[in-house]
Amino acid sequence: MERIEKIKQMLETLPNDAFLLHAFALESKKIGNLIDARDTFMRLLENQPDYVGSYYHLAAILQELNQTSEAIEWYEKGMNAAKKAGDTHTFNELRAAYDECIDL
Repeated sequence: MERIEKIKQMLETLPNDAFLLHAFALESKKIGNLIDARDTFMRLLENQPDYVGSYYHLAAILQELNQTSEAIEWYEKGMNAAKKAGDTHTFNELRAAYDECIDL
């Protein structure tokens, strides 16, 4: 069974599990389903805004979808969440991606 199918099964039992949602979104992106990946990351972050690792991935997908203004907004939200969490590493990654995005 494919990894994504296993994750889907687990999500039936734990539909709001942040780790599973993040994994599902990454697997969706890997197979080229950017819309499902985007929607899953958004669902995750709207319900669990402190899951800071997902902001970068969501914003990067939005950039791939040529939704630059939305990507910038999510980078900003991510930087705020990372700062609030005291996660300097994630903040710096988001800041670098943000700077690159606004320079496009």
